[in-house]
Amino acid sequence: MRHGGQILVDQLKARGVTRVFSVPGESFLAVLDGLYDSGIENVVCRHEGGAAMMAEAHAKLTGEPGVCFVTRGPGATNASAGVHVARQDSTPLILFVGQIARSDRDREAFQEIDYRAVFGPLAKWASEIDQTARIPEYVSRAFRLAVSGRPGPVVLALPEDVLADHADVPDLPPAEPRASTVAEADVVAVMAALEGAERPLLVVGGSQWSEQAAADLARFAEAQDLPVTTSFRRQDRLDNRHSHYAGYLGVGMNPKLGARLGEADLLIVLGSRLGDTATNGYTLLDPAAPGTRIVHIHPDPDELGHVWRPDVAVVAPAPAMIAALARQNAAPNPQRQGWMKALRADFEAWTQPKETPGAVKMEQVIGWLAETLPDDAILTNGAGNFAAFLHRYYRYRGFPTELAPTSGSMGYGFPAAISASLEHPGRTVVCVAGDGDIQMTLNEFSTAMQHGATPITIVANNGQYGTIRMHQERTYPGRVSGTRLASPDFAALARAYGGHGERVERTEDFAAAFDRAVASGKPAMIELVLDPEALSAGATLSQTRAQGEAAAQKD
Repeated sequence: MRHGGQILVDQLKARGVTRVFSVPGESFLAVLDGLYDSGIENVVCRHEGGAAMMAEAHAKLTGEPGVCFVTRGPGATNASAGVHVARQDSTPLILFVGQIARSDRDREAFQEIDYRAVFGPLAKWASEIDQTARIPEYVSRAFRLAVSGRPGPVVLALPEDVLADHADVPDLPPAEPRASTVAEADVVAVMAALEGAERPLLVVGGSQWSEQAAADLARFAEAQDLPVTTSFRRQDRLDNRHSHYAGYLGVGMNPKLGARLGEADLLIVLGSRLGDTATNGYTLLDPAAPGTRIVHIHPDPDELGHVWRPDVAVVAPAPAMIAALARQNAAPNPQRQGWMKALRADFEAWTQPKETPGAVKMEQVIGWLAETLPDDAILTNGAGNFAAFLHRYYRYRGFPTELAPTSGSMGYGFPAAISASLEHPGRTVVCVAGDGDIQMTLNEFSTAMQHGATPITIVANNGQYGTIRMHQERTYPGRVSGTRLASPDFAALARAYGGHGERVERTEDFAAAFDRAVASGKPAMIELVLDPEALSAGATLSQTRAQGEAAAQKD
């Protein structure tokens, strides 16, 4: 006889779980007891949103479901930010939520919420375990659903009396993984579509990626003279130094690459949903009349035809299809070589540094990181205009080296960096954050200290919510409302937590500050004091306001 918490933990062990992320609550004390001598590391976080984002990042790095435990009510709703990231990023995540006792249901008991109603639209499955003896069954199903088809989050509520009760129930062993296969007819259809294309474009995205998939992608692109683009924040699918890499589609993309999307005579969409960020709000391609042939390969059959009507539709994980395509020996169409080289030239021109105002220049800082960091360094970020500098000027060299939310969630980068540092303690982990972005989850610094994570965080401080200010100046020029931002002394705050802190006011001082941060062996924070005029990678604040004023005069 085991209590429910022990049964649950034993199921996690059976599935190879070695680390979970949590904020403790009295609603799942039995689980904490089960974890006590389980050998599973419990990373105790400071906020449920941070815990869920760490678990999501863990899943991106390992390919296995991230596991997070939070308490009922506000604990669960705090964690919903991480669930949303997992949903939009197609990341396998299991959120276990402590729940009120079954006898108190529907009385609006302390912290009671309806988890199926709250998480139903966010998760692949949201349910509640009603009997202690059924814990193995529910856990088995949760793990299976999280990784099947299009991966995503699963939410399981755990009534505290179900966890405390005892049962004599056998463990369910994990199902043997089945290798994904691709039908030969589907490979033939893709190659046939590609055969006559003079201006093809390969758009790679989605999850389920691997180092082998990246190698296969490079082989296929070389063999077929294919320009490769990635969807938003999936830039590590191909070494950006590769001659066939053409950049990414998404927020802050190269306008020339966006135009090429409409010029292509064939789009091979591999794993990506090709959503609004990749198509600039569907203005670069119109789902009603895309004007080009589309081959869409996606693991979820419901996604095919959901937005785009594909000429060829294949239900398959991207790595399985790219492995099959890389084995083909067909000669490329010789007329497409000039097209491929033109796209690469566009990328090279776009990534030449464009100078920004101020004594600290983000383009030079990111350029230094690109030239200096080891190939296996992991870069993380949340959301904000600062990220455009990273996406534009950093060259990702391998998978997995990019952890960033396609959902555009602020605050993601710092928890993700902690998770990455714990998973890969021997690798350099750098979080690039904005002053608004970092303050969403800055409290997780003590989590890093407690558990031995040593990420280096670079805070781009321009004293404002830069992205919103940019849109504000474009739409209501000169009417600044709600976008100014006060911040602490980030370097001093890092030291107060027990970490290493630096403040950089000149670009030429950054390299030495970074070296000292690495040498400290502690989680570190380097504050970059930016000129507020350096509003974005593409335009200054004054230029953006002038554009808004000009547009207003036309109206």
